[in-house]
Amino acid sequence: MSGHSKWSTIKRKKGVADARRGQLFTKLAREIIIVVREGGANPEANFRLRLAVQKARDNNMPLENIERAIKRGSGETDGVSLVEMVLEGYGPGGTAILVQALSDNRNRTLQDIRNLFSRHNGSLGENGCVAWLFDSRGMITIDSSNLDSEELALQAIDAGAEDVRIEDTHIEIYTAPEELEKVREALEAKNLQVASAELSMVPRTTVELEEKAAIQAMKLLDKLEELDEVQNVSCNADFSDAFLEKYQSQVS
Repeated sequence: MSGHSKWSTIKRKKGVADARRGQLFTKLAREIIIVVREGGANPEANFRLRLAVQKARDNNMPLENIERAIKRGSGETDGVSLVEMVLEGYGPGGTAILVQALSDNRNRTLQDIRNLFSRHNGSLGENGCVAWLFDSRGMITIDSSNLDSEELALQAIDAGAEDVRIEDTHIEIYTAPEELEKVREALEAKNLQVASAELSMVPRTTVELEEKAAIQAMKLLDKLEELDEVQNVSCNADFSDAFLEKYQSQVS
């Protein structure tokens, strides 16, 4: 699970630049639209909608944007037709990569993603080629800078967490998908500040990369994340701490 943890840590540390906040809100709105179309506009009856709305709130998306996305998803206002896509491929060093996208033009998005893989020493594969290497898990992140991480981990387990990973400044709490809301609510009831809570594809095993392959893999992951249609990227690359420190100093 360490590979996933490090990649998610990198994304969190890089944050969302003000110039890209509009792009983030677009991705969050698209996610809300698609889950409303699939499960309805009533959050009480639509588990994925509750998660999507909470994720939008965690990222400070304005309420009017959230409401507009729900209306578009329910057909109250006109909107483009979006399709969900899950693409699988191999990155540098034989890493497995899952790309989740929402697009109004499947062929264009497929070609854009295929081109990025090709340019960064990777390749798209057939459906199912790497999906078996990942499990759907709930993941909650809590800033532990001013907290006792060990005590926090015990509280998470008491709340129903399946696994906990302690990092330098935060902890990552893993749950069964259907237990994500329950565990989050239990933690918030203890006055703990949840930084994020979402469903995530977590690798069962990881691949440690040499520096050259690690640089190529990181660049590929960055470029995939920058595509407007891409909602989430998961990989099983395990980057060394030395490489992460060097890479982050170069991009910061």
